[in-house]
Amino acid sequence: MSELASMNAKSMVKLLASEKDMFVFADKVAKAIKNGAIIFLKGSLGAGKTTFVRGVLRAFGFHGKVKSPTYALLEPYEIDQHKIFHFDFYRINSPKELDFIGVEEYFLPAFICLVEWPEKGESHLPTPDLLFEFTVKNETRELTITAHTKHGTEMLTQL
Repeated sequence: MSELASMNAKSMVKLLASEKDMFVFADKVAKAIKNGAIIFLKGSLGAGKTTFVRGVLRAFGFHGKVKSPTYALLEPYEIDQHKIFHFDFYRINSPKELDFIGVEEYFLPAFICLVEWPEKGESHLPTPDLLFEFTVKNETRELTITAHTKHGTEMLTQL
């Protein structure tokens, strides 16, 4: 895994050269995640968002198939004492569509929420603790992580 490219109190950049690097970093992120965490994942199609979620879920102990819930919008996971919700809003046309799934019921202190394509529903979503922005540069993934809350800053400092 590449070394830390840059860091300050609120953000950091990681360069991930392979899927293995993605899983190693996702494991580290999972160890820093606390219940109540809201994590937004932004990036183009194929940038690694779902692969990252798969790595986080594996780190929590889930070994089943992890697919992006593009059509279902939501995939719930219950692993040990953790309730983790994986959202994918790629196919929504309006943030108001989130009202139909009762989206606000998922963003509670007892849950962990991982949200792909949050920009499609941001007006109906709470502020994320952490924003992960994936950029593809040749075969490398550049991952910019920004804390937006005190909770996010605490998690970021553990990375």
